[in-house]
Amino acid sequence: MQTTRAHLLGLAPLALCICASLGAASATFAKDGGGDVSPYGLFLAGQAAANNGQSEDAAALFARAAKTAAPDSSAFLAGQAFTAALLAGDVNRAAALAPNGADADKGLVELGALVQGVKALSENRGKIARADFHRAEGSAATASGAALLLPFAAAEAGDAEASVDQPVIAGAPVAQFFARLDQGKLFEHAHRWEEAETAYRSLIAKGDPGALASLQLGAMLERRGRGDDAAAIYNQALMRAKDDPTLLAARARALSHKGAPPEPSLRESAAEALIAPASLMVARKEEDVALAYLRLALSLDPTRDEAWLLVGDVLSVEGDKPGARAAYLKPGPTSPQFVDARMKLAWSYQNDGDKDQALTVARQAVATHPTDREAGVTLADLLRADERYDDSAKVLDGLIAAGAPDWRLLYMRAVDNQETGRWDAAEADLQRALKIRPDDPELLNFLGYTWIDRGEKLTQALAMVRKAVDLDPHSGAMIDSLGWGYYRLGDYQSAVDNLETAVTLEPADPDVNNHLGDAYWRVGRKLEARFQWTRVLSLDPSAKLKAEVEGKLKSGLEGPDAPAVVADEQAPHL
Repeated sequence: MQTTRAHLLGLAPLALCICASLGAASATFAKDGGGDVSPYGLFLAGQAAANNGQSEDAAALFARAAKTAAPDSSAFLAGQAFTAALLAGDVNRAAALAPNGADADKGLVELGALVQGVKALSENRGKIARADFHRAEGSAATASGAALLLPFAAAEAGDAEASVDQPVIAGAPVAQFFARLDQGKLFEHAHRWEEAETAYRSLIAKGDPGALASLQLGAMLERRGRGDDAAAIYNQALMRAKDDPTLLAARARALSHKGAPPEPSLRESAAEALIAPASLMVARKEEDVALAYLRLALSLDPTRDEAWLLVGDVLSVEGDKPGARAAYLKPGPTSPQFVDARMKLAWSYQNDGDKDQALTVARQAVATHPTDREAGVTLADLLRADERYDDSAKVLDGLIAAGAPDWRLLYMRAVDNQETGRWDAAEADLQRALKIRPDDPELLNFLGYTWIDRGEKLTQALAMVRKAVDLDPHSGAMIDSLGWGYYRLGDYQSAVDNLETAVTLEPADPDVNNHLGDAYWRVGRKLEARFQWTRVLSLDPSAKLKAEVEGKLKSGLEGPDAPAVVADEQAPHL
């Protein structure tokens, strides 16, 4: 079941409505004390802060409300303060506020036990952490985390046998995989290297998603002075994940017989154990429980850049733009997550309308990593989004010249060239791209539709878009291309049949509605044609399309500005 911030904070529908009107006032209450505000007023301000992703302010407001509230509501408010502190990343404060007692919510009590266990583990108090994790095992939200962390607490407490006793996590295959992976790490920590190797090889034999077990086994072998054996493991993994940069770097390191990665500490491995279920929760849209796990992981190891990246993603979804941007800034230039984080940061500014800052961030990433293709592609995408097509094409020129031909880069440059009127260059890129990927529906549709719209090579173009539709039969844009091809060849009834289908799939597309209007007119359904053209005007058409449609509403397709019908080629027999 999906768990949202409203569920974690107990946000009632009425309170949600009230909170929406409080706005930025919540931050003022949190920072200046808010004067003589009632507990209920503090509660509402706290809810507004939580709903706006301002977890630190929410925690402060709920804590103040709990201190002055009546006994029958103070437990509830204390629970809100605890959850908000945890989501804000203040794990020490959350541990201190962890709910307890008969009046506290059971789920929050168990989450509090998980938090307190993580704090104890971070302070090398393994026995206490172990007891806390046992208290957290009952809740669905905390069971996986507690089970994954218990072996590390046992190791910290000096119980080597218990540390390598793999937990069984029912109904959670992803968590179970990482429990097996952790067992290998803990065998190595206990200097039981043969058992560690056996554990890793067992996972590799079962498929090893992401080459995680291969990387762990290889690193352990390198630390044991077995660089050639490690390289063989990396080579085996590269057969399944060709050109994986992490595996290639690991192989090069192993073959050099120097610079073996250090064995991770218990805290570092425990942090990694929490990131795996958090990633799964993000995929399941369980953002707040995921954020809680990520905050706990980062309290154990603040250098886990993949966790910061996920924190940024969660906060972005929840509307906390400053928090998301701060998270995306955490990975440094040498981090494998640096480029990805900066690209997300750039798009955060772009989507917020700050185009200049978006380009600044993207250009800095390209300057720092000039050979990184994804950094260059993102810069080109941002320039294209700003309609700076010439600049986008120049970036792509460099990327295309620097490596083997990539159909995606050719496709993007074709878009830029078409938008700037350089159709010959765009056509050449599309034809090159199709030689690399002849059955890609997007490429087939792009080139075929443009030929149709330009009145060129109509029979060949119609065959191309028909193939595109066969490959992607639910694409309204491609079915529109097919219908428009029939229209341009004068087969108006076939045009109507296909364009009616296209408009049901793309009802808000002004071009599709315009095409259907034209087809209706040609088959004598002039009232329906005028309806479709009128609808185009309500769909934010381009200035050019707006002027064209206004002319047709005035004079129909008999007017002086009516689009010409190309019928100098015979439609193929269908």
